[in-house]
Amino acid sequence: MGAPGPFPAGEIEEAYAALHRQVQGFADSGDWHGFADLFTEDATYVEHAYGTFHGREEIRAWSTETMTTFPGGVMTGFPLAWSVVDESAARLVCEVRNLMPDPGDGSVHEQSNLTIMTYAGDGLFSREEDVYNPLRFLRMTLRWAAVAEQHGRLSDEGRAYVAKYGSPAGH
Repeated sequence: MGAPGPFPAGEIEEAYAALHRQVQGFADSGDWHGFADLFTEDATYVEHAYGTFHGREEIRAWSTETMTTFPGGVMTGFPLAWSVVDESAARLVCEVRNLMPDPGDGSVHEQSNLTIMTYAGDGLFSREEDVYNPLRFLRMTLRWAAVAEQHGRLSDEGRAYVAKYGSPAGH
């Protein structure tokens, strides 16, 4: 391990735990406007399927659009599977579980991603990078949609998503 970074590991963990609690609040309320305020003004957000966003307002525009439309707007929570801190780089790396609601038969549908957060101090992060396989997310959402449709729980927006991205059958 390298030399200690500018922030103790405990501070990084506490800041991420606070961010994570707020993210659950955004998911519960459906209002994601405040998500970007958890980052520095000049933050960078790297999202492998959607691109790279620079600054709070680009992060805000992307996150509010993505997390209020299907499938992001349907996800019920983002619990951590595990996390580790690299104090020398002021980073927290974690596996985030992206949970869909019960589609009507009690089955569980989720897909994970790795998230790399760079801490900037004062409870804010200067960078986030989400690493995942978009095809796995697509397949999971299409499987969920197929079950939800069978149980009368798929919205018109969900049906439009399925029509655009493929039939749930065989996924």
